[in-house]
Amino acid sequence: MADGETGREGLFSTDRGRLRQAYHEAWRKRRQGEPLEPLEGLIAAVVEDHPEYHAMLAGADALEREFPAELGAVNPYLHMGLHLAVREQVAIDRPLGVRSRYQGLGARLRGPHEAEHAMMDCLAAGLWESQRYRRPPDEAAYLECLERLVRGVS
Repeated sequence: MADGETGREGLFSTDRGRLRQAYHEAWRKRRQGEPLEPLEGLIAAVVEDHPEYHAMLAGADALEREFPAELGAVNPYLHMGLHLAVREQVAIDRPLGVRSRYQGLGARLRGPHEAEHAMMDCLAAGLWESQRYRRPPDEAAYLECLERLVRGVS
């Protein structure tokens, strides 16, 4: 990334390479103790929670790598991006009620990180449906999915 092209520009880019580079750059800056933009700090916090991705983000070979779901591969960028989305939803309580469901999940599961993982399943399913049927995400269905998780009902 050029000077001034920090996580903010990369994270909101539609260019896969720039998006991925935002994760690498935020992690590099955190490791080297450099100041982080606020969004870079959020990215670095998610990366810290995922030591299994540290080596990948320290190198450049993953920037162009494919992670085919049909072969069982987990896309680490998508995974971390969903964490960021859930954290943002909880921070602003949007959709309304998501924060209380997050807190309920955190109490029922093994803490905030596990609550985020559970929420990510509902979020990913809702986004997939939204794309498949070419309609806006269904917030009510998302909140219902989260509520079932809080109650321990599949």
